[in-house]
Amino acid sequence: MIIGIPKEIKTQEHRVGLLPSAAYQLIKHGHQIIVERGAGIDAGYPDSDYATAGAKLIDSHNEVFRADLIVKVKEPLPSEYPLLHKGQILFTYLHLAANFKLTQVLLKSGITAIAYETVTRNHRLPLLEPMSEIAGRMSVIVGGHFLAKPHGGKGVLLGGVPGVLPGKVVVLGGGTSGVNAARMATGLGADATILEVDVERMRFLDITMSTTHTLYSSEAHLKELLPTVDLLIGAVLVPGAKAPKLISRAMLRLMKPGSVFVDIAIDQGGCAETSRPTTHDDPVYLEEGILHYCVTNMPGAYAHTATQALTNVTFPYIEALADHNLEEACRRQTGLAQGVNVLGGKLTCRAVAEAHQLPYKAFFV
Repeated sequence: MIIGIPKEIKTQEHRVGLLPSAAYQLIKHGHQIIVERGAGIDAGYPDSDYATAGAKLIDSHNEVFRADLIVKVKEPLPSEYPLLHKGQILFTYLHLAANFKLTQVLLKSGITAIAYETVTRNHRLPLLEPMSEIAGRMSVIVGGHFLAKPHGGKGVLLGGVPGVLPGKVVVLGGGTSGVNAARMATGLGADATILEVDVERMRFLDITMSTTHTLYSSEAHLKELLPTVDLLIGAVLVPGAKAPKLISRAMLRLMKPGSVFVDIAIDQGGCAETSRPTTHDDPVYLEEGILHYCVTNMPGAYAHTATQALTNVTFPYIEALADHNLEEACRRQTGLAQGVNVLGGKLTCRAVAEAHQLPYKAFFV
């Protein structure tokens, strides 16, 4: 099989879909790897590393998309839509529930589109988890940064100092990103609270994160907390579906001006009424006196770490797709079938179909 690794063209996206070491392993299996020149440079992997691994370097972005299997990090952008073709497999983060146009393009193209974020194993999302870990940890770093007065914040140091109370951090959601956000917050000395609806999950968090408070997630409880919150982090997730809008504009008005809201859920449409996608070039905007950080590819800022973490989890699935047909790959890699969002012009992910009110056809192996 010919496997193509294009350079990411999303604004300030520095990750690459495959490490040179992983390319080497696939080449040993008899596959051809074509890599767009410069694809890995920003992640710390120069062209020479791929050449040493045995990959073929290609100057043309379009040429790479002629491959049988395209391995990317982020969803195709409009300039790449015409490059997608029937019989091809696309393996990347897609977040289709929040992107109707891309959904339409994939359906018309005849491509097989597999989304990292809906691959499931043992009720977990193994290909989303490492990026959720990075985004969760990042949320506190960037939140603390923008709380500084020169950046438009209220001037609160999250960790406080002797004689001064620490800043208050509230995290919506006790999943992977939420837990990592809370860990970073408490590590800095902040007062952190996780809002969660799963009581068993809260019991687990109470045992394992003794320095973090837990509170049952409800609108009433959130409204009680908002007037005292310095950093609010949206870390809610419904696999494959649009994020629920838990924060209204009126609720944001309860927060003090200069507070910061980081919406990790923005890839899935965001969890606040006021959320809209931003980029690393222009990451924040002001709504109701609250600084919003809604960057859709947060882990791209730490491309070296993120690329390693991503390839660690995607490689077994890439290997299965390269070595076998789709059905056999799905049989060999549990949960890969749940990652198939589009197949033969049909939506095979129920959550995406429901988000866009389109027909759904189950994919079985």
